Amino acid sequence: MELLDNPIRPYAWGSRTVLAELLGHDSPAPHPQAEMWLGAHPGDPSRLRGGGSLLDAVRADPDGLLGADRARKWDGTLPFLLKVLAADEPLSLQAHPSLDQARVGFEREERAGIPRDAADRNYRDANHKPELICALTEFHALVGFRSPDATVELLRVLAVPELDAYAQLLAGQPDAQGLRALFTTWITLPQSVLDTLVPALQAGCVRVATGDGPFRAEARTALELSERYPGDAGVLAALLLNRITLAPGEAVYLPAGNLHAYLQGAGIELMANSDNVLRGGLTPKHVDVPELLRVLDFAAAPPPVLTGTPDGAWLRYETPFEEFLLRRLQAEPAVGAVEVPDGGPRILLCTAGTACLRGGGGQLELKRGSSAWLGAADTALTVEALAPGTQLFLAGDSLG
Repeated sequence: MELLDNPIRPYAWGSRTVLAELLGHDSPAPHPQAEMWLGAHPGDPSRLRGGGSLLDAVRADPDGLLGADRARKWDGTLPFLLKVLAADEPLSLQAHPSLDQARVGFEREERAGIPRDAADRNYRDANHKPELICALTEFHALVGFRSPDATVELLRVLAVPELDAYAQLLAGQPDAQGLRALFTTWITLPQSVLDTLVPALQAGCVRVATGDGPFRAEARTALELSERYPGDAGVLAALLLNRITLAPGEAVYLPAGNLHAYLQGAGIELMANSDNVLRGGLTPKHVDVPELLRVLDFAAAPPPVLTGTPDGAWLRYETPFEEFLLRRLQAEPAVGAVEVPDGGPRILLCTAGTACLRGGGGQLELKRGSSAWLGAADTALTVEALAPGTQLFLAGDSLG
């Protein structure tokens, strides 16, 4: 077990306070801080406090750090990537590919000679990127396509004459194919049409957002997005998605093909070890509509909100994915020594309070914002919360 130092990504949508305060730095930070990455992704690996990157350490001794069985299964790589995400502004409208889609897309772009760091590259690796977000604060997001009937009702409540034809299109085919047709129509509209349609939508959103009827939150979100991204087709596409609010400790997972956009809040994000993102709008970055349409799933039901399943003193957030499993320990009130689940490589992160990690004849103190790497050989560990309110997250795989 060893303490980690973790890189921070300074994307424009990030917070100037959340990560700064988590790490005990001056707040507000001089620039937005969007994500802290904890793991061994080649794009930005964590560093071991004793020296060297976690990526290099795993590459040098995959059997020792991952365990021989996991090293074979995951081709000598850490299968998950843990992040602390802090969004003050909306992220782009996006989806992630399946494993087969990622492999095909990656090889296609490799053959085409597109540099892996090119702005117009879709597939930066050959892995899929299912993910889970667990809220640290109240967390707002657009997640997956809403049922067609509910979206038709939303469009009727907005009562924007310029949207009537589109509402009729979906009402005439209220299924996945109707959603695909409407989404494709909206996302490919000429800019001249968008420059008229989005302002018309704003007027309807103002009326609904300030009223006392249904869809007020959806109208406020569409209005806010249209103000940030005037004339962006993603504003229309966002009308098709479920708007959810997670309370701290609640989580939702996003499988391949789920169109989503995180709107605001801080959370713990755990995913397969990939950086493949296909964007559909609400961003100045590269948008590839044909490729996005290849991966989107218009038929999936909205993923459930997870509150965690008891696992001893921990709560575990179950998903269908082998690459990652998130556990949370909340010491309310303070508890004694708790066993840290064994099994493969893990990363332990303290987000509140202070804890002591013990095992193998040694110990580490974890303050708020501190994290530790636990290799496969680091077994029979315990962690003790040293103050009420201490909160710990444990990331690993789900192989048991």
